[in-house]
Amino acid sequence: MRYHLPTMLQDNLINWFQQHRVDLPWRAQRDPYHVWISEIMLQQTQVTTVIPYFERFIERFPTVVHLAAAPLDDVLKLWEGLGYYSRARNLHAAAQMIIDKFDGQFPNTVDDLRHLPGVGDYTAGAIANFAFGADAPLVDGNVIRVLTRLFDIDADVTRAAGKRAVWDLAAELVPTGRGPLWNEGLMELGRLVCTPRSPACEACPVQTHCQALARGTQEERPVKPKRKPTPHYDVTAAVITRDDGRILIAQRPTDKMLGGLWEFPGGKREPGESLRDCLVREIEEELSLVIDVGPQITTVKHAYSHFKITLYAFACEVRSGEATPLGVADFAWVTADQFDAYAFPVTDQKIIAALRSGGGQLGMDFNEGLSS
Repeated sequence: MRYHLPTMLQDNLINWFQQHRVDLPWRAQRDPYHVWISEIMLQQTQVTTVIPYFERFIERFPTVVHLAAAPLDDVLKLWEGLGYYSRARNLHAAAQMIIDKFDGQFPNTVDDLRHLPGVGDYTAGAIANFAFGADAPLVDGNVIRVLTRLFDIDADVTRAAGKRAVWDLAAELVPTGRGPLWNEGLMELGRLVCTPRSPACEACPVQTHCQALARGTQEERPVKPKRKPTPHYDVTAAVITRDDGRILIAQRPTDKMLGGLWEFPGGKREPGESLRDCLVREIEEELSLVIDVGPQITTVKHAYSHFKITLYAFACEVRSGEATPLGVADFAWVTADQFDAYAFPVTDQKIIAALRSGGGQLGMDFNEGLSS
């Protein structure tokens, strides 16, 4: 389908963007490395959250050479708290690919950019636009929302046909020679004005061209199916302390969720299983240790993108066995003041906070919980 696009719409949006664009650290210079880092960080994460992470990341790894040479643990530690850690692993792998396969030169075409780990259609288009001035289409959540409202598109944008329709439309609309301004204007409009709920239509620079506004359907666009109920899981974690006071932490396999991060070992409770039985089973399966489970230290509730958990952390001691990495990538016995050297998920950071605040029961209180 071809859409009629008045040139005035393009002019209005670009003029608005040039007047209202927000100063962001990655816009200061269109360095491909900076654009790439910012676009990866902005996936699933708000701008205000990204800014301090971006600034720390660039200070620590100022070039792709520095990033490629860094240990993955250092990259994950700097990413700690930003979430979606596969992005950090992909950044590290892509930096090494740029050094090894592109002779240290950042790819400058959409096709080459797509070869980098973690770079899909949108990110490739964004880098090509903002770093190299290409007139390439790009579609993120903000662009989907703006375009489906401007043209009152009623296709389900979560399905392949709906996604393709939006991408085809985006490609058709890119003005020759002004692609970066147009695309960044669309995204800025979606972020500041054409918001998911209660859009500020009265402040929209292209409101006279918006078919959804004219028909009163802007709150119904884009079309998506109703969300299914979010599943919930009970999860256990063992804070295993040995006689010298050191605590056992384990590294998650890199091909799993939160891969490469360190945690207090444990796992998901099975139906009909008690929390303590779950913890005993998980530690034996993951580390070949038989443990005694003591008092509970803390409870942590956390929501991921597709599920929620309640994490129960217990003080534990080893009854028998030697730690062996069966279901984990690695393990370490560390002192409490060494925790800061490791990258932990936010849930385990909360366990550490409970231990440091005195809320956790360890050491002399251990036996108190054995009968509970």
